Amino acid sequence: MPISLAVTVEHFPIAGTFTISRGSKTTASVVTCRITDGEISGRGECVPYARYGESIEQVTGAIEATRPLIEAGISRAALQRAMKPGAARNAVDCALWDMEAKRGRTTAAALAGIADPVPLTTAYTISLAEPEEMMAQAARYAHRALLKVKVGTADDTSRIRAVRGGAPESRIILDANEGWTAENLAAHFAACAENGVALVEQPLPAGRDEILASVPRPVPVCADESVHATEDLERLVGRYDAVNIKLDKTGGLTEALRMRRAAEALGLKIMVGCMVGSSLAMAPAVLLAQGADFVDLDGPLLLAEDRAPGLRYEASLVFPPETSLWG
Repeated sequence: MPISLAVTVEHFPIAGTFTISRGSKTTASVVTCRITDGEISGRGECVPYARYGESIEQVTGAIEATRPLIEAGISRAALQRAMKPGAARNAVDCALWDMEAKRGRTTAAALAGIADPVPLTTAYTISLAEPEEMMAQAARYAHRALLKVKVGTADDTSRIRAVRGGAPESRIILDANEGWTAENLAAHFAACAENGVALVEQPLPAGRDEILASVPRPVPVCADESVHATEDLERLVGRYDAVNIKLDKTGGLTEALRMRRAAEALGLKIMVGCMVGSSLAMAPAVLLAQGADFVDLDGPLLLAEDRAPGLRYEASLVFPPETSLWG
């Protein structure tokens, strides 16, 4: 049967407002790719990210430009060469994984060599706000085992203390989203150590993070904006202790699995993260995150309403996807 491609844009309202150091948003806009051979369909979802020069229009255009190759039956391996890393390739790559699993009457987990995927403890995100509001947010979610806290201001010491006060038992990841500077780095690191922070994500701007190799790091530091593809990893050694692998950065599960193996070989810890999207975007990342050191796949929990069927979340756990969703 001939292969066809459908590209759609969907909008999911966020429950409240999602705020980081670069701004706020109230809607998660996603691009969904569906590849069909007449009998079987595979789906993938991506979230264009303006920080990386992506927009809905740019991503849908990149997928449409690849339509002839997709409808000619491109393989996942060939796709890595035909499209550059990023959200557009992620949607196509994950659709091909989904389709391949259905064609073979197996699962994406089995195709990836992952035996019996298990539920994972995922972080829950606390948005950037004034310290009092962040303490209230942390207290509201203090029952969660792992919190990811958005910071990235000139003075985050009071925010770090406030969140720890609100959630004294939770493990905490801080995400500065490139918002700290060489001048305030030491003070913020000291506050992290004082308050038992487990991980600090991307404290300095990508391309201006060389100082991390020459200053004490009292808590582990994770690269996010500084790492996109496997080829980025070697220059991070000595600056970072961990890497945040996101499918929308790597351009899909195929490259993400390759990156994880390479990062582990370099002695880097693994965090698997996400943009704010629906369960369809998280599903392949749950497979990637099996055995990871840190998991941040709470995107659907931040939405006013997820797509159905969605992933199963219970307390701090996210469960592997059912095949009715993906894979």
